[in-house]
Amino acid sequence: MTPYINVPTKTLVTPTQKTFAYRKIGVPDAVPVIALIHLSGNLDNWDPAVIDGLAQEHQVILPDYQGVGGSGGKAAKTIQGMAQEIREFIHALGLKQVDLFGFSMGGFVAQEVINQEPTLIRRTILTGTGPRGGQGIRDVTKISDQSLAKAIFTLTDVKTYLFFTRTPNGKRQAAQFLKRLKTRHENRDRSIGWSAYRTQLRAIHRWGSEQPIDFSKLKIPVLVVNGDHDIMVPTKPNSDNLAKTFSHSQLIIYPDAGHAGVFQFGGDFVERANQFLR
Repeated sequence: MTPYINVPTKTLVTPTQKTFAYRKIGVPDAVPVIALIHLSGNLDNWDPAVIDGLAQEHQVILPDYQGVGGSGGKAAKTIQGMAQEIREFIHALGLKQVDLFGFSMGGFVAQEVINQEPTLIRRTILTGTGPRGGQGIRDVTKISDQSLAKAIFTLTDVKTYLFFTRTPNGKRQAAQFLKRLKTRHENRDRSIGWSAYRTQLRAIHRWGSEQPIDFSKLKIPVLVVNGDHDIMVPTKPNSDNLAKTFSHSQLIIYPDAGHAGVFQFGGDFVERANQFLR
């Protein structure tokens, strides 16, 4: 299998003329996994070790949102709009049913995809995320701006502060994660523009102010995963509440881990995620 850092970027044009950049990796599978990235993320912000691990058993398809990276168009102004675009992307691929893997904002988008078209989804993994209207989600803009200012001042990648704990272990794990993100050297994706980034932040703020979604009548199996100290989407009570929202759910909380607990504990997460998706 070609490792994720060497997988070529493809483009797809939908019937409504939306252009999506995406990558596809893994073994052919009846139900592909659609991976939805975090705020400001592009195709190179996925931990290649985690994607390679999932791709050992599944076909993983990773799109850029509209207005981000190699995709065309403008960034959607709402989380619901992003979900509609992802559904259009999935249908343009000719897929009848998929699994979802949403990280952070991608978890918000995944929930809206389920809400809009539940029959499209077989199973879902929601990581570093919370329910619509969840506690503290409206504060993502403030937390992101504060962490960005600190990162600029210290010449440090902002994900060091947003994604990991500030313990010695957290700092060490952050450094290893950031090193993995840089292992792809050729044909890297374009970074998000400032306008699209602020549009995504406004969409998150709006989504965090809206009423929760009632998923109680759905039987879609859901795996909820987070670190025990997520400062972006507070673990307590969001992870518990998100798991309780679904009638068929499992919850995993990693110790001494933050927003990116699934990448900090990548080996364990891959094993559990693959077992869940089976």
